[in-house]
Amino acid sequence: MPLKLNFILPEKLFLKDPQESSYGHRLLTHSIETIDALGFESFTFKKLATRMESSEVSIYRYFENKHLLLLYLNCWYWEWVSYLIEIKIMNLSDSDEKLKRAIHCMIYASKESKLTDYINEETLFQIIMKESSKTYHIASVDQENKYGFFRPYKELVGRITQIIEEINPNYKYSKSLASTLFDLVNNQIFFTQHLPKLSSLGKKNTLKQLEKMVLHFANASIKYKSANQ
Repeated sequence: MPLKLNFILPEKLFLKDPQESSYGHRLLTHSIETIDALGFESFTFKKLATRMESSEVSIYRYFENKHLLLLYLNCWYWEWVSYLIEIKIMNLSDSDEKLKRAIHCMIYASKESKLTDYINEETLFQIIMKESSKTYHIASVDQENKYGFFRPYKELVGRITQIIEEINPNYKYSKSLASTLFDLVNNQIFFTQHLPKLSSLGKKNTLKQLEKMVLHFANASIKYKSANQ
């Protein structure tokens, strides 16, 4: 049974928040399906409108362009992972266990119970994995950062950073490690699926292998630094 929960996303991303209407729900559903099927480069609002049996004008009432739509989907996913981490570490005092559960959430977020009945988290993750870097490896990144478009991602990284600093308050690279771990998860799954010579992971039980590897990298880095200060 899907939960009924909307995330508060950066307002300048959209003209009208699609979480708040049935048409918006359809827009998100079909956007995810169409981007996954075509790839972001080939995706257009015209193709989306055709798939929805709607008009481009109706889509433009929600988003000014497809870049902002992609960024919206990324923000939604980052909020989803943050939400899962918050739930899983609630009332925990053991920082090592918090890190373990946070890494589990990063890897298995798309497999968790559904938040909505209009977003397929597994398909959305495929988009995040393949397309997310296109939201910030762009010329306008500084301006978009001023608009707060990356707040959900920075807050997600901040959650991981806080846990790392609980384990070792003297660790100098907590923010860099936190963002690296999130990128590591996405990249290694992508490499396993498409560029297997760039990953040590096998195609069988990939997520279990990945969870063990990411936890190893995190602990080795945090605790190595701690032992040599």
